[in-house]
Amino acid sequence: MRQDKSKYQNFFADVYEVVKLVPPGRVTTYGAIAEYLGVKSSARMVGWAMNAAHSEPDVPAHRVINRNGILTGKHHFFTPTLMQELLEKEGVTVINDKVQNFDALFWSPTKALE
Repeated sequence: MRQDKSKYQNFFADVYEVVKLVPPGRVTTYGAIAEYLGVKSSARMVGWAMNAAHSEPDVPAHRVINRNGILTGKHHFFTPTLMQELLEKEGVTVINDKVQNFDALFWSPTKALE
């Protein structure tokens, strides 16, 4: 079991390194991060990493949303509105938990980092 835990910790660290590169005012998705890391079918694992990211103060977890532009991770923040507030501070408009102009704000790690 110890080896499995280490494997997950390494995966989470890889996810966090990608998330740290998302520019302010832009958003990416769990699936886009998974695809960049070479595990396209592991978007849920990226979500788990983001849920655990709150102990990592330099990881801008608020910039990671679902593929439809919805703030599905908002309940894992200190308050249910904090994710939206952080995005809005960066100039991102959110209405009814959905990022507006998602296509224009979407940051693809695969395109940006390769």
